[in-house]
This record gives sequence, C-alpha cells and structure tokens, in this order.
Amino acid sequence: MSQKILIADDEPGIVAIVQNYFEMAGYQVITAYNGTDAMKQLGKSPDLILLDINMPDLDGLTVCQNIREHIACPILFLTARMETADKIKGFSAGADDYIVKPFDLDELGARVAAHLRREDRKQEPSSLRFFGDMVIDYTKREITVNQKPVILSKKEFDIVELLSVHAGQVFDRERIYERIWGLESSGNSDTIMEHIRKIRSKFAAVTMNSYIETVWGVGYKWNG
Repeated sequence: MSQKILIADDEPGIVAIVQNYFEMAGYQVITAYNGTDAMKQLGKSPDLILLDINMPDLDGLTVCQNIREHIACPILFLTARMETADKIKGFSAGADDYIVKPFDLDELGARVAAHLRREDRKQEPSSLRFFGDMVIDYTKREITVNQKPVILSKKEFDIVELLSVHAGQVFDRERIYERIWGLESSGNSDTIMEHIRKIRSKFAAVTMNSYIETVWGVGYKWNG
C-alpha cells in the first residue's frame, strides 16, 4: 500500500500543486485547508504531515503541539518564515523539518522521501480521533483530555467508541444495548442510562465539554 501524506495549507493553489506532485509520485494524499481540518484528517493515519505554519483557526505550531504526543509520523513545516526564533519554536513544538516557501518541488519530494525512509518508529499503528480537547485511541482503547487520562470500564469505552465513531448520529438506548451487550444478553436498556451517567461524570472531572448529548425522547449522540 502506498504511503499517505497529509498536506495542510490555507492556500488552495499550493495544496493543488503539491497534491498533484505527490500523487504523480505514487503517494496517497489527504488535504486540509485550516488547522481544524488538519486535526480531523489525522484519523486517516498519515505517514507524514506537511503543515503550513500560517493557517486560520489553528496555526501550524498549535496543531503540532496538540498532536505530537499522539502522532509519531514526521511533521514538516511549510513556511515563508526564516528567522531562527521561528525554527526553534517549530522544533520545540515537535516538527522534524522546515521547508521554506517558495520551495522546489523536487527538493520537497526528496526531503519527504528521506524522512519516510528514516522513519522506523516501532509503535503499533493506532486509530486516533481528535474531538476538541479529547483524543481517543481506539487501538489502545485510551482516552485523554488535555493530556490527562480518562479511565473507563470496558463497556463504558465501548459506548464511547460506538457514539464517537458515528458522531452526530442518534442512537436510542435499545440499539446501544444491542450493539454493546448483544441481542441475547439479559438485562435492559436502563443499563445504558447508568453507564452514560458514569461516563459523563468522568468527563466532567477533566473537561467542560460533555460530548454525549441527550436527544430527548430519542436517545443519545456524540457531539464532538
């Protein structure tokens, strides 16, 4: 399978040129045009990230700081800045390299290839999603909020996983129970109410965001 590159830049022309170059070279390319989009695209597990520093919403430095403890792949900044202080900030945030605009595409391609060749991090691949101040690692079954772990029971995590993977979709209690406990389990859907109460209590200890929203008369949905 070809390696995956995330390109995050608020200039559509640059994104289009770089995307075309790497797709022609055989890479899979994911695109984002602001910091929030870049965070959302991380769930697609890129092998390398090209990250513009000057983006609206969240700038590249902030994105890098937010994701570095959870993302092991190389992060290369695209920037028009050349000052040493900016480079120090970028490396401190977790960047692996700098590419100064305007850049030569072949040089960019060579640097990307070099970083991917050197990339020998032995961590297990993780399936991650970012929801505001929360990071969910579905592979490791871990949740952190502002770097603080949230300890859930197996069933509590299963409920969070079901709702968050289908963010925005409403699930009634009976459907959640059937998906988590199975059709043949003994019990009733009131169990879901108690589990969600406990989940919300644990979330409330570390964040102002509730994440699980009650849709009155219908059920629950993930609001991330």
